[in-house]
Amino acid sequence: EVQLVESGGGLVQPGGSLRLSCAASGFTSSAYTMGWFRQAPGKERDFVATISWYGGSTTYVDSVKGRFTISRDDAKNTMYLQMNSLKPEDTAVYSCNVKIGLKYFWGQGTQVTVSS
Repeated sequence: EVQLVESGGGLVQPGGSLRLSCAASGFTSSAYTMGWFRQAPGKERDFVATISWYGGSTTYVDSVKGRFTISRDDAKNTMYLQMNSLKPEDTAVYSCNVKIGLKYFWGQGTQVTVSS
């Protein structure tokens, strides 16, 4: 059974940092491109970042470039999102995602709140 479990969210002041983790099980994460998405209150879920199956290629939404870094540790079947210089507009539920075949799998999400 494919499972994705996020952790690492919380409350942080503007300018602060958090590192999110996405622990994968039920599949070999190294074989798939994985991504992070976020959903702010009252808004649709938006793409944040992806990392290729071999880890050599990453993409980011413009609003997080230079502040967020996506990475993966395939030995641990875990993907990360290092978030620096956080802004109030980064407040959202962050979820990780993988597409296997024709099906998308999602974690339950972790809340990130940026507020003073």
